[in-house]
Amino acid sequence: MTPASSSDNPFLRIEGITRRFDEVVAVNDIHLDIRRGEIFALLGSSGCGKTTLLRMLGGFETPTSGRILLEGQDITGLPPYERPINMMFQSYALFPHLTVFDNIAFGLKRDGLPKADIAARVEQMLDLVQLKPYAKRKPHQLSGGQQQRVALARSLAKRPKLLLLDEPLAALDKKLRERTQLELVNILRKVGVTCVMVTHDQEEAMTMADRIAVMRDGRFLQLGTPIEIYEHPQSRFIADFIGNVNLFDGKLVTDEPDHCEVQTAEGLFHIGHGISGTLGMELGVALRPEKMMLTEGHHSHPYNAFQATISGRSYMGSYTAYELQLPSQRRVRVTVSNADRHADPFAIGTAVTAHWAPNAPVVIVD
Repeated sequence: MTPASSSDNPFLRIEGITRRFDEVVAVNDIHLDIRRGEIFALLGSSGCGKTTLLRMLGGFETPTSGRILLEGQDITGLPPYERPINMMFQSYALFPHLTVFDNIAFGLKRDGLPKADIAARVEQMLDLVQLKPYAKRKPHQLSGGQQQRVALARSLAKRPKLLLLDEPLAALDKKLRERTQLELVNILRKVGVTCVMVTHDQEEAMTMADRIAVMRDGRFLQLGTPIEIYEHPQSRFIADFIGNVNLFDGKLVTDEPDHCEVQTAEGLFHIGHGISGTLGMELGVALRPEKMMLTEGHHSHPYNAFQATISGRSYMGSYTAYELQLPSQRRVRVTVSNADRHADPFAIGTAVTAHWAPNAPVVIVD
């Protein structure tokens, strides 16, 4: 559940932040409010500006213009060590010669906390990340997932108001990364810390974040919850960047308050909402592979269907991904859940009809 807070008094406010490197604009006039306790993801491909924005929040880069306010305090000009913020780097940056206990205690010792307070705080962090039995081990004696939890415990030990995560799970293999995503979210929720994370992994952002900002060329293209970003992309780039999608070009031929119709080369799309557009305007239709259904044989439908032939398939365990070839030679991707483990997937060369409900496609006007 997304943490609730007044939008008039955000925990973190970014006002018109811009960062230029000579003639290159890495971050371009970003405005953003983040609520207390929220996990917020900056998502984008390499070079989009997400890491530069994160580094400005941490004080490792200086904005060319704009302000950063934390709980109403302007921290734009503060150095990293004066900010109540901790940053967990992609490499974890653990000290190889120190034990797990001493790695977590390092920042507390530098702050001059009493020895007893340090021990109590480290024990609390070890319990939080479930690493008490490993307190005397060195980093090289731990798995990648355990090292990641040590780095997180060290970041949380100083009780920062804001935690910054830079590609926190990039060093882990796929299966461990998926499991650690949920562990990390549970830890952050338990502590209640506000978190801004950078990732290029769409699934990671969708799994962990309350809200996501998709970045490109230093700007936010879309900001919203994972459901909003996935189900209601506001541009072709967003639709194509988040998950898998089939994109069709067409013209608006009907537009009523409760539905619209788009004529494409592949057939007529009947969509269960209006768009207040102009008849004849060119637009796009995005259709996710999992929103489509397959029926063996060629069947006629007035809309929301086309006839095709199975030209490829990949059995992925929980689902089968099909490649369909249309009479126009256009290829379309469809995924079908393998709910029945005894069912045989469609064979390559099978004639099928792909069809979908009116609420499945999304109209994209850009």
